[in-house]
Amino acid sequence: MNKKLMAAAVAGALAMPGLALAQSSVTIGGFFKVGIEDIKIDSMNASRTTAAGTTNSSEIRMADNSSRLIFGVSEDLGGGLSAIAQLDNRFSPDNGNIAASGNTWVGLKSTSAGAFTMGRHDLHYGQNASDMGAGASALKATTISLMDYVNVATKSAAGVVTVAPSAAIANTSRTPNSLKWQSPNWGGFDIIAAYSTSPTGTDGDLGSTVRKGYGYNINPHFTAENWGLGYSYWSAKPDGSMADQLGQNAFGYFKWSGFKIGVSYNQSKLKGNGLTPGSQVDVAKRDAWSIPLSWNTGPHTIYAHYTKANKDKVQDQAGISDTSAAMAAVAYTYSLSKRTQVGVTYAQIRNEANAAYNFFTDTGGDLSSAGMPVRAGEDPKLLALIMYHAF
Repeated sequence: MNKKLMAAAVAGALAMPGLALAQSSVTIGGFFKVGIEDIKIDSMNASRTTAAGTTNSSEIRMADNSSRLIFGVSEDLGGGLSAIAQLDNRFSPDNGNIAASGNTWVGLKSTSAGAFTMGRHDLHYGQNASDMGAGASALKATTISLMDYVNVATKSAAGVVTVAPSAAIANTSRTPNSLKWQSPNWGGFDIIAAYSTSPTGTDGDLGSTVRKGYGYNINPHFTAENWGLGYSYWSAKPDGSMADQLGQNAFGYFKWSGFKIGVSYNQSKLKGNGLTPGSQVDVAKRDAWSIPLSWNTGPHTIYAHYTKANKDKVQDQAGISDTSAAMAAVAYTYSLSKRTQVGVTYAQIRNEANAAYNFFTDTGGDLSSAGMPVRAGEDPKLLALIMYHAF
């Protein structure tokens, strides 16, 4: 009798409106990706000299490589329409931190019209032909290090050059406060269009005497069986700030017999220093290019790229020379199973005297260390051993 009562109670509870979530489909996935890194800075800038006259120029550390836990939610609304949501938690196995700082959004998906989502999205940055950073290859060694950053150097009236850490384009992370449309795939062609009400995260239009901020991204792709092309345009005007950004990425690749070769081109521009709309001046403008390669056979994969950030045109006109940088990286990964890999990566950046480009994500926080921001003329090197497990 008790068993019958229990069954009736459970059946009644599941029928209650408050438990209608049982009709939604929830998936759980993600990956662990952690490495042991040996970081070294060659040609250390004299400004690092301490009172004791010595400064550490290398470090061995444990570092997360953007591990994540992702919850995907979908509910069929009928007629080819679904409600969709994603919670993307980034966590650090080495220190235990976790936050929903990844691609986190909610929206609607139509089989004929595509997906409309609101929240945080990866936009513009990382749109290139390189696969470096995938699997057990190091995230820090990606072409993003040069392709989606710009050098910032200024010269005083006395002729003193000051070089700041390289500035990120499109946050080199998720763009907050954004509405994104992902089109259906039309015979290999698709397009992303996105708009952000505040691309740097702080809503500041109300009561601002500066202007209303916004950002947008247009990103079409064409993918065939053995080749692909892509382009991305980015424009951002942060709330309450005159630090404008413009960026363009264009790339293509070709694959055959386990090999993949690509080419990527980037042009990025910063404007600022103005007090009123329309009075901004160019702060930085540079182009960059990259040649990425990869090769896969069975469980073995090799990744490599050579990337060059050319001299900054604005800074060159201001009499600041030596602002270019070059980066080379190579990685080998071995698949122990379909979900588990180990790998080793070597990368280095060579900055000219007035350049301060750094490895992607190596600016402090969970993925780096506090003293890592590169100074003018310094050359960072990376050797990483990484384990990756997807679930």
